[in-house]
Amino acid sequence: MRILLLGAAGFIGRHILSDLLAAGHDVVGVARSTGSLASAFPDIRFVQIDLARALRPEDWTEHLANVDVIVNAAGLLRGRDLEAVHIAMPRALYQAAEASGVQRVVLISAISARPDLATDYSQTKLAGEAALRASTLDWTILRPSLVYGDGSYGGTSLMRGMAGLPLLTPIPGDGNFIFTPIHARDLARTVRLASEGQVPPRQTLDPVGPETLTLRQMLSRYRKWLGFGEARFLRVPMVLMALMARLGDVLGNGPISSNSLDQMIAGNAGDSAQFAQSIGFTPRSLDMALRDRPSQVQDRWHARLFFLAPLLKAALALMWVASAWLGLFHGAATTAQLVGAAGLPTSWRMPLQIGGSLLDLAIVAQLLFDRRAARSAVCQLLVVGGYTVVIGAILPHLWLDPLGPLLKNLPIMAVIAVYGVIGDKR
Repeated sequence: MRILLLGAAGFIGRHILSDLLAAGHDVVGVARSTGSLASAFPDIRFVQIDLARALRPEDWTEHLANVDVIVNAAGLLRGRDLEAVHIAMPRALYQAAEASGVQRVVLISAISARPDLATDYSQTKLAGEAALRASTLDWTILRPSLVYGDGSYGGTSLMRGMAGLPLLTPIPGDGNFIFTPIHARDLARTVRLASEGQVPPRQTLDPVGPETLTLRQMLSRYRKWLGFGEARFLRVPMVLMALMARLGDVLGNGPISSNSLDQMIAGNAGDSAQFAQSIGFTPRSLDMALRDRPSQVQDRWHARLFFLAPLLKAALALMWVASAWLGLFHGAATTAQLVGAAGLPTSWRMPLQIGGSLLDLAIVAQLLFDRRAARSAVCQLLVVGGYTVVIGAILPHLWLDPLGPLLKNLPIMAVIAVYGVIGDKR
């Protein structure tokens, strides 16, 4: 069968892609950026589409030629495009699918897509489900609980990061929030079975594993799996968690957000026996998955570095703010010395002093609001490197200064480079 897979670049989407390919299906992957996908899967055709802009049926018609099944694994947890990606885009896609003769649609929703949960994430997911149910297509809606895998993304990365902290493991409240986690490969197998018509159509399933666990239990198991010993928990008041989540909302890329916190509190448990009966196999348990895939050094690195990335980001932002403030209000003498040594007119002092501070503030803005850590790191390296080369050439004696005003730039550049590598979540 030819299967159009939306969200092919995501954590879940890549597992679905691999399972469908292993079963011999012809897959067309859809993602906003396809460069890395095309390299990882050179034999697959990918289509680059910004789903938040593909809101008309005609935007999809050409991509549905000879397509038998659509798998919609696209989704956002937060942001201004939630309604577009979860509701408007799928509605247009399903209208085009009806006109193009597509057989069925498999939608990845969320176990928290419930009327009683008032987050924009849950409500837009729920409305997206309604759009599919209103179509004439055969459909299967899958509402998975927490999805984990051999790697991690989102909530499972956060869990690994919490489990990897030294000495104490912070835990929100009493830590008794429940999940029935499912391995990404078992979810991908479920998607394939539904795509192949082996699951009766027009039903909603909750893909879950065989065991319901609390957050406390999951963190304890992850910490042992990582080789860090028994977990000693530090309870974090929910008021403080809410404040941290709001900060994550403002920054747009924090380790937690209000939506993720609300989803956790709402509960993510499902009926394991009912799901296993519906799909004809029993998913693996978390203990079995961890046993069959022992932790490696890269897993321990990822766990230890998870919270170091935002810490580096905050430290670098503070450094650039301090540099801007010090340069603007206390940098006149140093700038005058630099201008004189370079043989420039004295009239250049003030523009250079103000311009340098404004450049520092621009770096702060990019660091805080650009979600591409690598791009931010390159800009910072260029600026710090430029400062170092220019000042070092004009005032070479600073290389021998005992306080190391130029030598300190070398480890700072190393820190920036590390942030550029570990700062991106995907």
